[in-house]
Parts: sequence; C-alpha cells; structure tokens
Amino acid sequence: MSKHYDVICVGGGAAGFFTAINIAEKHPYFKIAILERGKEVLTKVKISGGGRCNVTHACFEPNELVKFYPRGEKELRGPFHQFCSGDTIDWFQRHGVELKIEEDGRMFPQSNSSQTIIDCFNQAVQKLGIKVFTSQSVQSLYKTESFWKLDTQNDQYTAAKLVLTTGSNPKMWDMLAEIGHTIIPPVPSLFTFNITDKRIKELPGVATPATVKVKNTKLEATGPLLVTHWGMSGPAILKLSAWGARILSDKNYQFAIAVNWLPEHDLEDAMTLLKGFKQDNPKKIIAKKAPFDFPNRLWESLVSAAGIPPECKWGDVAKMQMQSLAEQLTQGTYQVSGKSTFKDEFVTAGGVDLKEVNFKTMQSKLHNDLFFAGEIINVDAITGGFNFQNAWTSGFLVAQAINQ
Repeated sequence: MSKHYDVICVGGGAAGFFTAINIAEKHPYFKIAILERGKEVLTKVKISGGGRCNVTHACFEPNELVKFYPRGEKELRGPFHQFCSGDTIDWFQRHGVELKIEEDGRMFPQSNSSQTIIDCFNQAVQKLGIKVFTSQSVQSLYKTESFWKLDTQNDQYTAAKLVLTTGSNPKMWDMLAEIGHTIIPPVPSLFTFNITDKRIKELPGVATPATVKVKNTKLEATGPLLVTHWGMSGPAILKLSAWGARILSDKNYQFAIAVNWLPEHDLEDAMTLLKGFKQDNPKKIIAKKAPFDFPNRLWESLVSAAGIPPECKWGDVAKMQMQSLAEQLTQGTYQVSGKSTFKDEFVTAGGVDLKEVNFKTMQSKLHNDLFFAGEIINVDAITGGFNFQNAWTSGFLVAQAINQ
C-alpha cells in the first residue's frame, strides 16, 4: 500500500526542512512528508561553520549577493529579489532564533551552536505535523497521470507535488537523467591546494593577504592566504577553487600559481620599496626583519630563496639579489599537485542544468509538479553562508509556487 501526500520533500537537509516548513505554514491541512536516506536528518547543518552553522551572509543587496556564486550568478538575481539575506534573518527571528554578524560578514546563531537551527527546524516540523521518515533511500521515481510515485527500499509513496532537495547525490541525478533532465557532471568546488615547496615547508600557520593567479588562465583571487602542512588554504585559495572548479578539474589538479605576497604592489613598487629600505638602513641585516607589515618567518624564507645569505646587510646586497627578492615577493611561482577537501563542508559544482529550471518557481521546465531546492541544481557558492542562502531562497520560492 503506498502512502499518499500532498507534498513530499526528498532530502532531510537544510533545503528540505525549510521548504516543507514554509509550505506547511501556508497550508496547515496539507499532508507533507520529508524522506531522508540516512539514519539522521540535518547532518550537514550540524557540522557546518565548525559546528556553529553559518546561516547566511550580511550582504543585503541582491545584485551584490549574486557575485559570490561561481555558478548561478545570473539565475539567482531574480530569486534574491524575492528572498534575500535580510528575509532569512527575519524568518529565523520569527521562529525564535536570533542571528549575529561577525567581522567578516558571516552570520551565526547567537548561541554559536548549529543545534539551535536543528532544534528550530525539528520543533516547527512537529508543530506543523510534517512527517519525517529516515532510512528511506529513493530507488525510483516516475510520474503517473495525476501524481508522482516513489519507491524506497522498503516503502512506496505517492505525491501530488514532489520537491527534490538531495544536494550532490549522484543516484538522484541518475534518476533525473532517466526522466530527461540534463545533469552537469559534478566536480569539487571548495578545496585547498597541495604544494610541496621548500619556501613554505616550515611555515604552517602563517597567514597573510595575497593575490594568487593560476598561470595560463584568467583565474585570480585576492584575500587572506594560509600556509598549511600540505600547501595553501584560506579565502584566496578557496575563491580560486570555486571559480576555477571546472578548469582545475580539467587540469587534473596539476598546475602552477603565481603568488603576490604584497597584493597592493607590483614588481616595480617592490623594487622601489626595497631600494628605499637599502638606502635608509645599510647596516641592518636583511633577513632579521621585514621592512613592511609582513610575517617575519615568511620574509626570512623569501630572503633565503632570493639567494641572500642570512647575515647579509642591506648595504651589501647586490642588484641581482634585490631583483630576485622583489620577484619572490610579487610573482613567486608554486607548483600545485593535487587538492584536499576543505573541512567537512564539501561543495560540488554540477547538477541539474540551470536552463531546465524555472527560477520564478524553482519548478522543472520538463515536468509539472517537480521542484528543486538547494545544491541539487548546478549552483554553488564560495564559503561564508552563501550555499545556505541559496537553500533558503530556493526553498522559499518552491513553497510560494506550491502555495499559489
């Protein structure tokens, strides 16, 4: 005997819960169910933002907000005019959760705990009578004349309207391909660079602003760069990995980057600075202290890489050595060989082709009463609360469309 619902959301994550709750609030008499393939719901919410849940970002202008999405920038402009970061703050406030803004714009619950968001969703689901079924892995889905039919490994469900919020689930993408949808093959989007280079080998933990370019491409990003035990990380690297997800995958994660450790200056500027310093401090040892606001350990390493002996004084440095140091500072080349996943916040580029989604309603253009929310479609963002904002916005639009 199949169980019939007005709406079924497949995927018990952020987008699934948010969509179901918003539909139920407008239609208290609808029978709504959430199906989750795992034993637990909201697992990604739990670990996101280091267990604090980075709910959204304090960017309140839709035309600015879209710039954080390597895939989806054009398509999300309309949706963000319907439901933006400010609406997210209001929504959670109405549901008893106060958010706070951190210095870098990321927004977290005041409690600093992702459990607050999980409790908020669980309470809403209980109050609204939404059924949540775990260990329900969908094996097949197909459309009859009047409803959608789903088979899980042990049950059968039917639904008037079907919402898919399964994130980067290859099995679900395969099923969608079977019913005619185009799936853009997934590639990792947020990752750090594996680099073995003696200039940074002894420097894990050093962080400083930098501009990083991937050589022979147009990819470039500026921001804090963090040296790690395996190479380089930090916002500058993560931005590059997001915007370059496809290009870097095609290169099999073997490529060269140029790092400018003085993002405000170019080679010529650096030479002028160094010459000025040489003139003013002829008796000082070069390697001892950086002449500008710069991590000393990194300075020492770059001085050595430029072929300048450890005891050499500014007055004794040769022109060629100065040139070499300026190059190390502004255009040092580092070889990347491989990537590492960034924390547990695994994001992929790929999914349902955006051309097959109506961004006013998040409904499939190929099938009526089939909707998408969250990362199942080919939208992804850099780190900072933006992937969640896409989940809230798309979930809200689905709910609005179903409510009409």
